[in-house]
Amino acid sequence: MLSSSARGLATRYRGKASSSWKRNSQKAAVVTSSSPKSYVVVAQRFFATLPTEQDDVMEDSVVPWEVPEEIPDEGEWAGCRRNFMSPLQISARGSDILTNPLYSKGTAFKNGERDRLRLRGLLPHRIMNIHKQIDRFLKSMRDLDSNIRKNLMLEDLHDRNETLYHRILVDHMEEMAPLIYTPTVGQACQEYGWRFRRPRGMYFSEEDRGHMAAMVYNWPQHDVHVIVVTDGSRILGLGDLGANGMGIPIGKLSLYCAAGGIAPHRVLPIVLDVGTDNQELLEDEFYLGAQKPRLRGPEYYHMVDEFMEAVRYRWPNVLVQFEDFDSSVAQRLLDKYRNDHLCFNDDIQGTGATTLAGLLGAIRAKGEEVTSLGDQRILIVGAGSAGIGIAQVLYGAMLEQGYTEEQAKNAFFICDQQGLIGQERIDELTPETRPFARAEDNDMSMLDVAKKHKPTIVLGVTAVGGLFNEEFIREVAANVERPIIFPLSNPTTKAECTAEQAFEWTDGRCIFASGSPFDPVEMESGETYYTSQCNNMYVFPGVGLGATLCGAKKVSDRMLYIAAKALAECVPEEELGRGQVFPHISNIRMVSHKIAVAVIEEAMRDGLATKISAEDARDLNEFVARKMYYPEYVPLVEKRTVTI
Repeated sequence: MLSSSARGLATRYRGKASSSWKRNSQKAAVVTSSSPKSYVVVAQRFFATLPTEQDDVMEDSVVPWEVPEEIPDEGEWAGCRRNFMSPLQISARGSDILTNPLYSKGTAFKNGERDRLRLRGLLPHRIMNIHKQIDRFLKSMRDLDSNIRKNLMLEDLHDRNETLYHRILVDHMEEMAPLIYTPTVGQACQEYGWRFRRPRGMYFSEEDRGHMAAMVYNWPQHDVHVIVVTDGSRILGLGDLGANGMGIPIGKLSLYCAAGGIAPHRVLPIVLDVGTDNQELLEDEFYLGAQKPRLRGPEYYHMVDEFMEAVRYRWPNVLVQFEDFDSSVAQRLLDKYRNDHLCFNDDIQGTGATTLAGLLGAIRAKGEEVTSLGDQRILIVGAGSAGIGIAQVLYGAMLEQGYTEEQAKNAFFICDQQGLIGQERIDELTPETRPFARAEDNDMSMLDVAKKHKPTIVLGVTAVGGLFNEEFIREVAANVERPIIFPLSNPTTKAECTAEQAFEWTDGRCIFASGSPFDPVEMESGETYYTSQCNNMYVFPGVGLGATLCGAKKVSDRMLYIAAKALAECVPEEELGRGQVFPHISNIRMVSHKIAVAVIEEAMRDGLATKISAEDARDLNEFVARKMYYPEYVPLVEKRTVTI
């Protein structure tokens, strides 16, 4: 049967299927699951071939080769289509192919390929198509008893067969995302050193100063589109993990490939290994990073600058995503490079855009106009890069909606560990924090803020698990009919409150979203309350896809605002009625497609797009769909040099 994603697209492009649906469902499933293009294009092409209800019989006028070809049920081509697919030329043969995760198909190599590529005798006799391989892998993985072991099994597959790995993510995103990303990725980073198996990505350290321009040529891929880089100084809510933070860029880029449609050979995870101030790692005999105090001051910024120039020199159009940099450097780095390099900071801008989308959805779920954002009273607990980044994005959205600067600033109440940020300590604040300092109530506790100012929205970005206690939540709920509560810290153990606590202490009246996933909550009354995951993975793959496809000169603030609006529009009314403010994660490729189109349109309006032709611009939906990577096996041909 068709996947839920395919069914949704089918309905979108054709409405209800004709009476011939059942007879064609098998063909539809094969065509949809096997297409190298996005579900969008496949659904369009498939339904173009369906007979109408008035004409269930193919007429003579129908061109026969436009009808989907029957898929063999047996033999080596069982479950596989045989129409033309562009072959991939590779400079490898025999066992070199089997050990290259970008090329290897494992047991799926057909007999012709085994002969052509000199693989005969190097693989077991039986040929298994990708569907069988997926079934076998999932059966083994689901037998494991912990998420970290499942994460390790997935990463082992990642190192052996990238096509199969990403296909499993695409087909089973709801199950796989928590295993490769938050919350499991936090533990994977903590244990990265002693679970290390095979290198992935690149590492730059202080000892590499002066060599980075040459070092980047050690990376074998010539067409890198997206880099995710971290210095490991603030991994999720776990603090300084140094070089162990490599798990974050790897996980993010897996989502870029599976959710955003960026091909695996076009992504590069990087760690800037500038040391660590984590004493446990400095004394850990198995730690793989530089065991010395973290580089700071001008030396740190000079090293980052050399790195940025080096990657831009080799890959002039590459998008650099800054990830999990400490608040003390994150904003400064973003301000330094945002106008001259194609880059953005996911913790500042990505978190802000995702939160904005969630709040727009939550306001809709309350039955209010989304343009009432500036009329809300927003309490942000946590004044680091994420908290201030969220405030900046929301502030910009309010200005877009027509509020004055004063009206927009008055909507915010931001608390740090000392309490409400006020103008009495303006000299202690960072430049980006100062605009949000209140004229009164300096250092007021978050509980007293809730009592006096009655916030309609509460956002937690502190990485202090359980900070939102019962007294605080009940106080918020006492003053608002449907409070919006977003504990956004990751992983789950760092969330300011759980979903169960939020629903129990608000008597089921809150609209809840969290950074890490929580299951639906069933109350003693028998009612079930649904949660949403307010996670950046809804935004950054689509932003990256759109920015790279159009050759954007930079990622503008308005692009992120447009991305947030596009994401908010992806939530069906039925789900909003249940209090869910983000689309189901299984639809994330559709979300990325929509965001990418919106980002390209904005880049074109602002004169920032450099690679969109007039022909591409006529149908951006089709253009983006055609460019999105879809993980399936393609024919391999050995590249040979012929001399006469």
